Amino acid sequence: MKPILKLYHQYESLVSYLFFGGLTTLINIVVFGWLNHHMDYTIANVIAWFASVVFAFVTNKLWVFNSKSMAVGTFLWEILTFFGFRALSLLVDQGIMVLGVSVLHGNPLIVKIIDQFVVVAINYIFSKWIIFRTNDQ
Repeated sequence: MKPILKLYHQYESLVSYLFFGGLTTLINIVVFGWLNHHMDYTIANVIAWFASVVFAFVTNKLWVFNSKSMAVGTFLWEILTFFGFRALSLLVDQGIMVLGVSVLHGNPLIVKIIDQFVVVAINYIFSKWIIFRTNDQ
């Protein structure tokens, strides 16, 4: 049992990221799927992005990367860089959506699901190595 716990602790942030990232992705896809029936898919995508990024910031800060500091400077750095880098991944997200839906005429929901694999990987790299980095990395 101890080797399993050691392995878990070694990869705890990755396991937590995958769990909360899965929930974030689910929020993104569900919000997009619902809104896509009521408005243009590109607008639905931005709204779904915003809803999921708010959820992701809270879960990443508190439980994935264990950044408990509420000092104004630290908090501003984290929220500004988090939303800033997520905005970069939104550009990738929108690009994949436009390519998949408008150019290749794919089903918006299927394209969205495929697109999320790329976005999750990009967001993990930004969060782990830039936004919530610790001095021991």
